[in-house]
Amino acid sequence: MAEVGYCVKCKGKKSMKDEQKVTMKNKRLAVKGKCPDCGTGMYKILGKK
Repeated sequence: MAEVGYCVKCKGKKSMKDEQKVTMKNKRLAVKGKCPDCGTGMYKILGKK
């Protein structure tokens, strides 16, 4: 899948590792993963479906 997200700690876009599709409380889809460099949690919010 290799989703690209923004790492707040590294301050840059990176491809996530250990990604999982999740549904947030407001019923939006998101991809949850970790930064490959520092291990910080990353999210990418997808569409409304």
